[in-house]
Amino acid sequence: MKLDALVHIRKAIGTLNPHQIREAAERPVRVALHAQSQEAYQRMENFFLQDLAPGRRRQSALQLVRAPIPLLGQTFDIAVYDDDMISPQGALVFHPAHTRVLIHRTLAEHGELGIGLAKSFLPFRRPFVERVIAKTCRENTLFSITTALPDVIPNVIELPWAVAEFASDTAFLTVNQVRMAFMIAAASDREVGYLQQKSEVATVIGSAFGWRALARQLVGKIPFGGGLLAKAAVAYAGTKVLGLSLDRFYSIGFTYTREERDQLYTEAFRQGKKVATKMVRYLRPDLAAKCAPQPLQNALDL
Repeated sequence: MKLDALVHIRKAIGTLNPHQIREAAERPVRVALHAQSQEAYQRMENFFLQDLAPGRRRQSALQLVRAPIPLLGQTFDIAVYDDDMISPQGALVFHPAHTRVLIHRTLAEHGELGIGLAKSFLPFRRPFVERVIAKTCRENTLFSITTALPDVIPNVIELPWAVAEFASDTAFLTVNQVRMAFMIAAASDREVGYLQQKSEVATVIGSAFGWRALARQLVGKIPFGGGLLAKAAVAYAGTKVLGLSLDRFYSIGFTYTREERDQLYTEAFRQGKKVATKMVRYLRPDLAAKCAPQPLQNALDL
């Protein structure tokens, strides 16, 4: 059975090419800064360039453009205005005391530039990685649910990079986690690719069998409704713990202890249960009553 699953995983991974992610990371994001004084410009630049290593700071500084003049042929991807000046309606505005608003609005409105922003400007890195992890968790949870419900069409998930049908949910979850690993590495200013991340990819594939075995165990022990949520919660929790571990590894060079991972998994499992319950209520309201939450709490102790 493990050999069969490994074959499916290998085939699925063959559909995932890290080139697009690497290309997005290598494309500089040019940011136009609009302010009325040198002091204001310096304040904005310090925000974007904070806590960067000297080499990366020099490269990123070249991506910040002060008050670009169209006649000079200067181009930019994002325009940011200091809060002391009049800005166009709907513009991105830099408020020194509320920088998180700027970060989240920028990522929401310019998602295609997220990897480049995170790689070049540290304030955007953690929020972007959190978005990547959350999105992957939701996708894996939803896929786990749809494959367990024969009358729900799995194509409710639209992933442009998924060019082939997946023979098992284990293969889908694994390749989606590998993609997450590529994106987190790119956002963390690390090399991206199978060879460059061979240890991380091996960890993802190895952990897939553990999550798969646990999900099967829970489904077998809990009645249908609870078993469905348990399986989906395992997919959510396994993905989140992996994402957080990768983020920590790329940030400080080492990952969590076994005890810390267990704590993270317990909390993520509870979150996954809630997310899965909402999805089931939306997809199959008639099954909501069968998905009793009480047995899932006991599942944490299995």
